[in-house]
Amino acid sequence: MHTARIVLDWLRACIAAFQFLTRLPIPVQITYTDLVFRRSVIFYPLAGGVIGLLLLLASEGLGLILPPLPAAVLLLGLWVVLTGGLHLDGLMDTADGILSHRPREQMLEIMKDSRVGAMGVIVAVLHLLLKFALLYTLLESNQWDGATGSMGYLLLAIVPIWSRWFMAAAIQGWPYARKESGLGSFFQGITKWHVGISLLVALFTTTIFVKCIDSTFDTAIWPIPIYFACATCMAGWLIASYIGRKLGGLTGDTYGALNELLEAVLLLGVVICATP
Repeated sequence: MHTARIVLDWLRACIAAFQFLTRLPIPVQITYTDLVFRRSVIFYPLAGGVIGLLLLLASEGLGLILPPLPAAVLLLGLWVVLTGGLHLDGLMDTADGILSHRPREQMLEIMKDSRVGAMGVIVAVLHLLLKFALLYTLLESNQWDGATGSMGYLLLAIVPIWSRWFMAAAIQGWPYARKESGLGSFFQGITKWHVGISLLVALFTTTIFVKCIDSTFDTAIWPIPIYFACATCMAGWLIASYIGRKLGGLTGDTYGALNELLEAVLLLGVVICATP
């Protein structure tokens, strides 16, 4: 009974991660406690892996029936829909606050406003345009070089794994900026143990992707997870440190912004590495 209860508790945490980070239909009622929130971050890379798998399947299918341009638009739309725009909303709120160049407390107040300002819209448009251009490049590359394009699709699927892992690292690595409670406050108390286990989940999920999805991959497997881990840590640390200095820490909105910005950075790296 005790073992079954432990398994059930961890299963609830896994479901909570999927319900929070995705809009996949999971009709299970979860009681969201601080413990569930803390445990759920361990499964963030797994949720990212499912998103990545759906993007990979969609990119393969769209690439077969549509030209690269409309296929890239639909693929980007699916990417946004899978998360319900949650992280994109965080990016817009963060941009409104930080780019207002106001004192720290006013930045945090601006970020709490449910309305989107001019800077949020501008950053979101530029961000989506960059993602669209990168997806278009991958899809077009597949038209001309099937082997290289397939490799690009595989690396595309891995991107959401690592951007979501760094969310867990950021929650633990930087203080919470708001004095009052907010959505991000539910995740306080996350330890290095949570981040470490989440890292193992990210490495394992990436390795499974490389091994199972592309069985013809004839070079060593481990350089890919290591590349993503190093690139994520370096880019994530730079972005999180900049935001943390501006706000005196991170918030729920900035966790979403980190995810979006890291997706763009990692996708840029994929295009550089996987296109001729």
